[in-house]
Amino acid sequence: MSTMKPRHRRLAIAGVLLLAAGAIAALVFNAFRSNLVFFYSPTQVAANEAPAGRTFRLGGLVETGSVKRDGVRVTFVVTDSAKTVPVRFDGVLPDLFKEGKGVVAQGKLESGVFVAREVLAKHDENYMPPEAADAVHRATQAQERAARSLVSEGNAGAAGGKP
Repeated sequence: MSTMKPRHRRLAIAGVLLLAAGAIAALVFNAFRSNLVFFYSPTQVAANEAPAGRTFRLGGLVETGSVKRDGVRVTFVVTDSAKTVPVRFDGVLPDLFKEGKGVVAQGKLESGVFVAREVLAKHDENYMPPEAADAVHRATQAQERAARSLVSEGNAGAAGGKP
């Protein structure tokens, strides 16, 4: 390298530094992407929008009457009032976990059952995770629109049949 002109030496050093910075950035972005966990509602899971074989968060309401305990294994159903997803969890549930209340579970979907590694419950009487509240709100709106559509079709049919 002693026979290189100073200009070429500076370019070589800049190239090596740029290459090292690119490699570091690639490693950081790869680590960030592999640790990123997305939130899905039961409707999205039913529509196969959730990643197969990858960890994600499932949120909604614990369906009333669905909690079954067998030792440390707990099974329950999460709903957004439109669709439901069965959940299996081996461990101790949070004290605030209750039927009819908001829940977010982190885990993977295996053979149609969400196997949770972690279960998070509401914090107080009115709390529901924002993503879960939004999913429940969207599902409720869709059900109301469908009900109004059926009612309006029924009224149109009844009105059309009268002389």
